[in-house]
Amino acid sequence: MNRSRRTALGAGITALTLAFGITALTEPAYSAEPSSNGNGAASEESGGSDDTGIYAAARIQYSGSVAKNGGTGNVTSADVNWTPPPCWYAPYLGAKDFKKKMSKDIERQMSAPGMGGHAGAALNELQRHYEDDYGWTDTPGYKDYNVEKDGEGMFWAAVENPDEPDLLKRSSCTDLPFWVDNGEAPPPQYEEAITPEILAALAYQHMQLPDTEVSLKPEETTKVNLPTWAWLDKAVFDEVQATASIAVPGFALQATTTAKPVSLKLEPGTKDAETYPASGECTIDADGSIGEPYAEGKADETPPCGITYLRSSGSGTYNLQATITWEIAWTGTGGAGGDLPDGTFGNDQAVTVQEIQAINR
Repeated sequence: MNRSRRTALGAGITALTLAFGITALTEPAYSAEPSSNGNGAASEESGGSDDTGIYAAARIQYSGSVAKNGGTGNVTSADVNWTPPPCWYAPYLGAKDFKKKMSKDIERQMSAPGMGGHAGAALNELQRHYEDDYGWTDTPGYKDYNVEKDGEGMFWAAVENPDEPDLLKRSSCTDLPFWVDNGEAPPPQYEEAITPEILAALAYQHMQLPDTEVSLKPEETTKVNLPTWAWLDKAVFDEVQATASIAVPGFALQATTTAKPVSLKLEPGTKDAETYPASGECTIDADGSIGEPYAEGKADETPPCGITYLRSSGSGTYNLQATITWEIAWTGTGGAGGDLPDGTFGNDQAVTVQEIQAINR
């Protein structure tokens, strides 16, 4: 039996899989409070459990600068084609606990009214796979649910990403639970098995960047044809870190994702404006700041980062959008590491522009 046969069998027992609750552990654990510097309080390491009280898959723990209550953070990927993993495989149960739960659910499903045909055949194959050493080309079967190796490893199972909106993607990890010895890597055919890189992507998904309001001079109300200076002090924003980790007996991984601010983009909220520089992209200075604070005597100078509005906002305001681009990289267990797509996060600020040609400052 090849991979297509394995996944076909998995599809044939979808109802049973849902009954197990194998993919039900989708709600992440999280840090109690977000932090802007990557040193937030770590959450307590804990596993999940179902209504039978059996120890289940370890939840991923998030700490550092992450969204409250395990929610999605505020980072938007600059790469529109990049998305966090919709699902993955992670440690689920030890052999004895797995046997207790799986055999009970198989028995219940087999005794259900109308359980025959393809569904009944799939259940029989499933039972043989875990009880009678029935396997296929790249997937060995198990004798009595591998209980002779209890304590030496765990069965791994699919976990859905609760923040993935596409149901088909979220439920695309369709392989049956498989055994992994303590200290060993999962079999190579399970490409979605949890890794530091997957944890880094999940930390990215949960990362909370600071709400940063750009300093403006003049503040809130400016004048037509008068340069408005814009800047961000280094003290206002700095590197941000979020960590995702998972740990069960015999297995532990972690990854820390770091976001570093690199530029500020100004969008005036109207075509009747000029930005400085012309691209509207203000890069970070050598001292870690962006732009330059206005100082007395610079009224006639062109700001290194700023805007000149060419028309009054009338009785309303212009919606100035200031978006910071963050360069994002990660490091993880075993010296793993790499880059992730740049992230962006912006704030809107209301700016009133009055029809006055000159002002004393």
